[in-house]
Amino acid sequence: MTKKNDIKFLRINYLAGPNIWTYRPVIEAWLDIGELEDYPSNLLPGFTTRLTTWLPGLIEHHCGVGYHGGFIERLNEGTWAGHILEHVVLEVQSLAGMKTGFGKTRSTGEHGVYKMAFRTRDNVVGRAALDVSHRLMMAAINDEPFDLPAAIARLTDMVDRLCLGPSTAHIVDAATDRRIPSIRLTDGNLVQLGYGAAQRRIWTAETDRTSAIAEGIASDKDMTKNLLASCGVPVPEGAIARSADAAWEEAADIGLPVVVKPIDANHGRGVSLNLNTEAEVRAAYVIASEEGESRSVLVERFITGSEHRLLVVGRKVVAVARGESLWVTGDGRQNVAELCDSQINIDPRRGESEEFPLSPVEPRKSEENQLQLKRQGLTPDTVPPAGQKVLIQMNGNVADDVTDQLHPEVAHAAALAARIVGLDIAGIDLVCEDISRPLAEQRGAIIEVNASPGLLAHTKPASGTARNVGKDIIEHLFAPDDTARIPVVGVTGSLGCSLITRLIGCLVNITGKEVGVANGEGLYLNARVISNRDSTGVEAGQRILINRNVQTAVFESNARSILQDGLPYDRCTVGVVTDMAGLADLAEFHIHDDDALRNVIRTQVDVILPDGVAVLNAANEQVAALAELCDGGVIFYAFDEHHAVLAAHRAAGERIVFVRDGRIMLAEGDAETRLNTLDTMKPSTVKYPENVLAAVAAAWALGVPSDLLCGGLRAFDATPKQTTH
Repeated sequence: MTKKNDIKFLRINYLAGPNIWTYRPVIEAWLDIGELEDYPSNLLPGFTTRLTTWLPGLIEHHCGVGYHGGFIERLNEGTWAGHILEHVVLEVQSLAGMKTGFGKTRSTGEHGVYKMAFRTRDNVVGRAALDVSHRLMMAAINDEPFDLPAAIARLTDMVDRLCLGPSTAHIVDAATDRRIPSIRLTDGNLVQLGYGAAQRRIWTAETDRTSAIAEGIASDKDMTKNLLASCGVPVPEGAIARSADAAWEEAADIGLPVVVKPIDANHGRGVSLNLNTEAEVRAAYVIASEEGESRSVLVERFITGSEHRLLVVGRKVVAVARGESLWVTGDGRQNVAELCDSQINIDPRRGESEEFPLSPVEPRKSEENQLQLKRQGLTPDTVPPAGQKVLIQMNGNVADDVTDQLHPEVAHAAALAARIVGLDIAGIDLVCEDISRPLAEQRGAIIEVNASPGLLAHTKPASGTARNVGKDIIEHLFAPDDTARIPVVGVTGSLGCSLITRLIGCLVNITGKEVGVANGEGLYLNARVISNRDSTGVEAGQRILINRNVQTAVFESNARSILQDGLPYDRCTVGVVTDMAGLADLAEFHIHDDDALRNVIRTQVDVILPDGVAVLNAANEQVAALAELCDGGVIFYAFDEHHAVLAAHRAAGERIVFVRDGRIMLAEGDAETRLNTLDTMKPSTVKYPENVLAAVAAAWALGVPSDLLCGGLRAFDATPKQTTH
């Protein structure tokens, strides 16, 4: 077969908000598949076999036919390169740990040129996955080698570095299930849930309710233990030591065996358990003192049993995980480190990234492991005889779910410990022999209270039932009926939309609410100009949504901004559409006819909430026809009250806005409300009467009283303001 020419990328664009493809962020790629337009997959010898050998997971893709194996069926029947690339990039992202499910490919009408879009959770990772998928597909087409494992490893590293961590992503997914919007505020794990004044913030498993004082207490293990003990929570006897001599002296006073750990470290770093000799205590002091920020360590009575991690959210325990000791068995050939690799690390649940519930065991790198081995007369390089059992860790990764076994008294003690420290979300480390029995019966005790606990042991346990703790955290942050939303208004059209958004902002602001406006003229907070740059894009618009003072947000969009960026919000309360003009300016986007333009403009109506309202220009037939797409109500507006669309809508008992004898009128069925006459408004405003009607209809939809509408209309000045300094 003659080598096929490469696919050319004409444009790659990240649509960060709702767009013509879907409600979620996508990467849109424009492809010129060249001569492959004449070679669908069934005309490429061996292509399907090579591709599916590399990517066997493609069998799971339903494609348009809607069933398992559907895409493979399409490959065998013959489908084109753009469509194939769509599925390949989705599968490659999934292999790299960034599973997404949406993709779509459309012809532009130009020979060999397609638009392809796919869902991605990160722009940078998505573009890299597209590059890998492109090279992989061309290698399959031309029967060339391709190192897929190496490419996936690089992408996986990018996912780990650039995407939300698994704990944060789990909480965000739970918010999405509640239809609560989210905005990632940094390249890390700081995320805003909700909009404006209704928002909450999380940072992994910390929230904006997590007290800095409580975190400080939790980081000081001795202070934490003293507070817990004073409130009757069982804790192990112990004392602070600031030297190896002092550590041994305290151990002798407490009575062996003991535990030595840093006073200010976490995640189990530097902790040595079940120490029975002076040499072990002194060696453990060195390990612990080097791990913490201070040289101080905590020497405690060793408690017999397994370590448990109890996750407390609010005032209740929502999940419990148990740890187990880790052992290897000698075979007379491998040393201890090699036995760890062949008997422990071979477990597919163990890995370096946060996606794995268990971590690899590396005794050459762990001083705690080495101390444990030394007590048995071994080192990581020792070769144990066949059949000899070697203890590697007293407590391995805490990752076995035992939530259903939790005794109510133990749950009460853990929840009380979190409240004593002051944490709204806490990881309570507890040691006991049986979590289903009260602690007093078995001398069990709480050994640590941790802020910002990891969630992976509960969401992806090594054994037992996975717990949806993200849902518990969202229920802790938001009341059952709290949507975490503020009223959002979107205005789309080609003429006068900046004026409409500013007038809506004025009419809502006069009710006493803080209002943010983002439009083609700039950014506004109430009547104050923040920026006079075009702010119709997602990045500028989100500056309004992250402002904690904003109680209502108003945005201008147009066909070009929707095609380039998407909308800056996921859903809106009110969506205004004024017209469908400007087709001639969109040829570069392959928008050549009214149907294609309608598909762009309808995005504004598609995102209206079920309890929201579409405000539509009844005098524009194409705009009026969008009413059938709205999940909420509809208010039509037009200058002439006798317009057929207005008359029919009013006859059905619905709301309309019009002008009668020079006066703006609101009508709902037979009821009418008279507002200002046009001549009472400033000349700069009344110059655009249809736009005034659109703004009035939107403000009415938001519940602004008629008397305040009248006052706002008289006061509003349509003259653009300059940036304040």
